Amino acid sequence: MSVQRSDELSALVRDELVRPVPASAQAFADELRRRHGASLAGVLFYGSCLRRGSDEGVLDFYALVDDYRGAYRSRALRLANAALPPNVFYLELPRGDTRLRAKYAVFSLRDFARAVQLSALRTGTWARFCQPTVCAYARDGAALAALVDLLCAAVESAVLRGVALLPGEGDVRDVTPESLWLGLFRETYASELRPENDDGPLAIYAADPPRYARALAAALEALARADRVRVLEAAGERWRVACPPGSLASARRRAALRRPLAKAATTVQLLKSALTFGDWLPYALWKLERHTGTRLEPSERQRRHPFVFGWPLIVRVLWKRELR
Repeated sequence: MSVQRSDELSALVRDELVRPVPASAQAFADELRRRHGASLAGVLFYGSCLRRGSDEGVLDFYALVDDYRGAYRSRALRLANAALPPNVFYLELPRGDTRLRAKYAVFSLRDFARAVQLSALRTGTWARFCQPTVCAYARDGAALAALVDLLCAAVESAVLRGVALLPGEGDVRDVTPESLWLGLFRETYASELRPENDDGPLAIYAADPPRYARALAAALEALARADRVRVLEAAGERWRVACPPGSLASARRRAALRRPLAKAATTVQLLKSALTFGDWLPYALWKLERHTGTRLEPSERQRRHPFVFGWPLIVRVLWKRELR
């Protein structure tokens, strides 16, 4: 069932998308336009660097294209992207005596639209894009309008899943912004192989609690219009929400069934990304150290032959459950 989007939710998402783009993010967007040409519909800048207002670290982008045929010259990259989207790439740009670093994922608009639905196998896409995002590039007004609609869908998927995670009896839940968003981010982090410590979900929410309260209120309004929830009571930033009979239990069962499949898909995605990412082993170890405090030094042999000798380092962290 499609959701009749509230003006409030669309306004929130659009205002965030059209915020000024940092110079570093603009430089990467320009490079993505050069790489993918006329097929590029939009570039989304998100993640910890946006949240912290810093370009130290690795900037995160999604490049949304019309289709993979137009986005790549390589047939292998087209097939890989279509089989298990997205393809993920690492990119560096010079800046004076230093270098800017970024990673970016390539999605077709069609695949991205599927990925922000609650029914998607993996939670990663809608869990990322229910958070504040800036549009580093939009091809035209129609492309920007499409991005607004897609990110609204991500917020709505997140809120529906967050309601299902809350404790309660039957199909009624008491909802507050803090309980919903923290529960949601903890659950979605746990469902993926992510090198984040336990403070990650709190850092996301604590960056802008009023924004998350506004997003929750707007999404509940849109979902109520579509008869996917009923708001029984609303007082300040507290809501009492009823979902269709049996829907919350059903949602939990489906999520439990999807979780091992989603982790398997994420593992395959990581293996695929190693082929497109470039010099992935030093990056992966730097990422682990940054988020977990675990420092691992690759040997010269591991650096030269990461596919053969590099994996023991990653497996060691997985075994210790430091990569979740």
